[in-house]
Amino acid sequence: MNKKSLRRLALIGAASSALVVSLLTPAQAARGTVIVHDTNPLTGFNSSVVGFNLVTNSNVGYLSGMGFGYYDDKKRWIQNTTFGSYKIVSNKSNDFRVQYTVNPGRLWSDGTPITGVDLLLSHVICSPDYAKEAGLGETTATRAFNASCYSGIYGTQVAGDPILSSDKMSVTVRYKKRFPDWWLYGPGPSPVHTLVHLADTKTGLQSVASNEKARDAFEKAFSSKDTATLKDLGKVWSTAYNLQDVNAATTNPLLWVGNGGFLVSSAIKNQSVTMKANPRYNSGPAVTGSIDNVVWKFVADGNPAIQALANGEIDIYNGQVTADGLASLRKISSVTVVPGIASTYEHWDPRVGNTPGEPAYTGIFAGYSAKATDLRRAFLLCVPREEIVTKLIAPINPDIPVLRSVAVTPDMDIYNDVIRANGSAYYVGAQDSLNKRGLALVRKYVPNALNNPIKVSVLVPGNNARRAAEFELVKANARKCGFDLVGDVQAAWPGLTFSSKYDVNFFGWASTSTAQAALRANWYTDLSNNRSGFSDPEMNRLLDELANKPMSEKVKAQTFIKVERILNDKGLTLPVFQFPAVLAYNKDIKGVKLAPLSPTTVWNFWEWSY
Repeated sequence: MNKKSLRRLALIGAASSALVVSLLTPAQAARGTVIVHDTNPLTGFNSSVVGFNLVTNSNVGYLSGMGFGYYDDKKRWIQNTTFGSYKIVSNKSNDFRVQYTVNPGRLWSDGTPITGVDLLLSHVICSPDYAKEAGLGETTATRAFNASCYSGIYGTQVAGDPILSSDKMSVTVRYKKRFPDWWLYGPGPSPVHTLVHLADTKTGLQSVASNEKARDAFEKAFSSKDTATLKDLGKVWSTAYNLQDVNAATTNPLLWVGNGGFLVSSAIKNQSVTMKANPRYNSGPAVTGSIDNVVWKFVADGNPAIQALANGEIDIYNGQVTADGLASLRKISSVTVVPGIASTYEHWDPRVGNTPGEPAYTGIFAGYSAKATDLRRAFLLCVPREEIVTKLIAPINPDIPVLRSVAVTPDMDIYNDVIRANGSAYYVGAQDSLNKRGLALVRKYVPNALNNPIKVSVLVPGNNARRAAEFELVKANARKCGFDLVGDVQAAWPGLTFSSKYDVNFFGWASTSTAQAALRANWYTDLSNNRSGFSDPEMNRLLDELANKPMSEKVKAQTFIKVERILNDKGLTLPVFQFPAVLAYNKDIKGVKLAPLSPTTVWNFWEWSY
């Protein structure tokens, strides 16, 4: 299944200098190791588990697993015909069927053949109907597989269970009807035999014969909807990968079986993840490069990361650079600097309610009363977007404007049509004027707000200088509107975005696809990316339309307008800017290409070489 990833943020921390100590030397890199920088540390190795949908996590997953397709650096969907194929086998109005076939000879890294049985786990973790029938739980709080896709597009479209072919190399999935971007939501492969072994408390790699027997056991449990067995597998799937330290000598190797180009070898919490080339890799584009190891190094953005690049201690930098940082990068003669515009966008979101499993949110923005709505709108009016873009973004890329849509970006043909009618004009104007309007709304409820401002608790992602500067700009301006922002800087911030403790979140959403229904998980009631606790029947209806109906560009624009009018009218989110992408890498490395969609840097790892 496709993953929706959220982009990370950060502040330079005192501990960052200690991270450089264990970096590999350039001499080691010359022997086939690429050291890739990331600002935020990995939080777990299964980014499909709720709360672990972090770009860092999914980047590691991208290297270790291959499926039916991927996006290139032009945002084009590329079918991975090396792994397998998919084709429509029924195209009736109420019976849309797609057959997904694994090519013979594809192997997991432990030598076990990949078959269609390995595609069935996607259905278990993403179909609410299957979960209900198998007794795996019907709600977010009770489901055995704590999967973010549980009520996603696949789950709303699939009809019945997939049918396994007689040779067990294909599965045919029946959908209720043809739906937009259907090719993006099909099943992906998982080494189901390892889940069975892990549930049986095995601690080492097993023989191929034992693995095939375990795969047969999974198939039997899937077909019979064996609740007890599936719950055991669900516990493993939901918890076993949620670790940050990996010792090559002691961590269970069953966790790292994959079919990607690189496999996890070791990891040091908050410092690094080391991945080694998979000698049995044959599920994706042929490797034309000469890379034996990929090491992810987590170094606070800004001077520490740039200095590490200059010293040859990291090979690829792709952070949230400041203007000064970009100038420093361009002074390093040994690196190539590639600018661009990413599909990630920055946004500020007031909280409305609690997310599943969190205590009730009772803060200043809670609920849908006139007061709560006015205060949310007032707060967003006082986020100084023009100042943020002028001071923090334009020096890096002057072509990036203030963003006025969360559904479309300025490079899209329908952008101007959308922003003319989506209600975003309410938040546009000279900042002094916006401040006066915001303050007037605040004074309806707190007349002396300038002298006794409203406290606003803000989760501030740690480890990034640009984010720190952004928060300070918002804090200073919001004070003019009667708000006193109290920032809580947290390096391990992604899981905290669900917390009822905070009145406001700000971070970036990193797009992983061009899907028409990409917004659904962010704003649909209780779905995995809905961090603000927002719930609205009309919003759900519109998001279901985007998921269910193939649309012309004109109709799509009109639907996006309706969605965004709700967001703007209720004061739910304020987009600020698209990220200025800056990729800098060791000139000795060939084949590195910057892509706008996540995973921006490693999408074509098979082409890398020295």
